[in-house]
Amino acid sequence: MQEWLKMSAAALGRGIEAGQIDPVDLAQTYLDAAAAHPLSTRIYARLTPERAIAEATAASTRAKAGQRLSPLDGVPISWKDLFDTAGIVTEAGSALLKDRVPSEDAEVLQAATMMGTVCIGKTHMSELAFSGLGYNPITQTAPCLHDPDAVSGGSSSGAAASIAHDIAPLAIGSDTGGSVRLPAVWNDLVGLKTTAGRVSLKGVVPLVKSFDTVGPLARTVEDAVVALSVLEGQRPADLRGATLKGARFAVLKTLALDEVEPQPLAAFQAALVKLEAAGAELIEIDAPEVVEAISHAGPLYPGEAYGMWRTEIEAKPDVMYAQVLGRFRAGANFSAPDFVAAWETLSALREIWDARIAGFDAVLMPSCAIMPPKITDLEADEAFYVERNLAALRNTRIGNLMGCCALTLPTGVPSCGIMLNTLPMQEERLLRIGAAAEAALA
Repeated sequence: MQEWLKMSAAALGRGIEAGQIDPVDLAQTYLDAAAAHPLSTRIYARLTPERAIAEATAASTRAKAGQRLSPLDGVPISWKDLFDTAGIVTEAGSALLKDRVPSEDAEVLQAATMMGTVCIGKTHMSELAFSGLGYNPITQTAPCLHDPDAVSGGSSSGAAASIAHDIAPLAIGSDTGGSVRLPAVWNDLVGLKTTAGRVSLKGVVPLVKSFDTVGPLARTVEDAVVALSVLEGQRPADLRGATLKGARFAVLKTLALDEVEPQPLAAFQAALVKLEAAGAELIEIDAPEVVEAISHAGPLYPGEAYGMWRTEIEAKPDVMYAQVLGRFRAGANFSAPDFVAAWETLSALREIWDARIAGFDAVLMPSCAIMPPKITDLEADEAFYVERNLAALRNTRIGNLMGCCALTLPTGVPSCGIMLNTLPMQEERLLRIGAAAEAALA
């Protein structure tokens, strides 16, 4: 059974379908592994064994009857602790929500449960999802795969760590400025940022509703495909015949390649060589609209976030991590006219961007410009925390601001990824290209 801990979610599903894996044994194997793991308390906010075994038992009955509901029926999934779980504490990494118990599941969790998935537990995260690093002195800071003394990336930090440390085969996170993709990068995983508005946010603790998205962190592109399908209650996209032959990729020069550290830059350049060898055409592009879009992030992100959380924050500001509190309170510096004007400008910039990239299969860039920083360095120097957080989020935020769907893939170099961005609502197309790119990079 220990080999199950290394298998992809889709492979586990096929094992259940073939009668080789019993969902109850599978759930218990993961629960036992999580309980015994020395870093488990830094990864899971709480396990959900009673729910997991009940759901796995039902999945086992369906499998024996030949009535499985989806390719992931009976497969365990970890859920970031901002997805409401009925009767189970959901705190979003913040003392502001301590002991908060929702009365019903988030809509995406309901959908996934209806497709037969097994909720194994809730994972730690950045406080209220407002940090790209994953450092959280209020609850726990999840460990990076390659260095337990480094952050794992945020805000879906525990989600990534649960897969990377073999105590979940698949995880669901959220991405507002990079929070699925960053931890995926630093833990050598696949991370899918869906288009804003595609996947339901009902029952998801909000940060910036205009940019909040739900998406999977996974071992493979195939796992991301089947995960998206269960979140939406749909059939998975068909990856058969995916190829890079004839693909046209834009390599974004503007901003995305500025001040990239040597390791991620070298990994990105080596990945481009492999993609080109597999048949893709690479064309460098400049996109000045990206720089202008980033300049409007102030009123758009903190402005909306503080508007959403001001009452709760100002009632108990002393229970928050100072850096996250400061990011929220920065929203008070912007007026309603600032916010409206920023959105009007961003909408116009998105039209320019969409026209520029319409002839490409994807826009490529390094997933992150920096390597995971040490926890002690972030604790010791507030200015360093702020600088590293902004540096980590820079490339991923391009996709959020421009309204893209985006996919990060491992390059084979530890904690270094390559990111593909496409037009809104093109997830299936992106995932097919991603599967072909994954094969080329293997």
